[in-house]
Amino acid sequence: MRLDKFLKVSRMIKRRTLAKEVCDGGRVKINEKVAKASSEVKAGDILAIRFGQKIVTAKIERIADNVSKDMADTLFTIVKEEPVT
Repeated sequence: MRLDKFLKVSRMIKRRTLAKEVCDGGRVKINEKVAKASSEVKAGDILAIRFGQKIVTAKIERIADNVSKDMADTLFTIVKEEPVT
């Protein structure tokens, strides 16, 4: 699945266009490598996303095309949150 679509489906970022902008701005890494919106993600990948003054690191648990709002948080696990230095 494309990175921008996963971010939208998992509700880490609310809109796909915003997810694309964040990815293309170099603020998302997959397994320690800067990722583009079109990068493919799979279960087990580690995402690091810079939101303002913090970096959120999450592990992808599973991939799904459509999930309900209640089940969206089962697609990933937050590993850590740290301030930007």
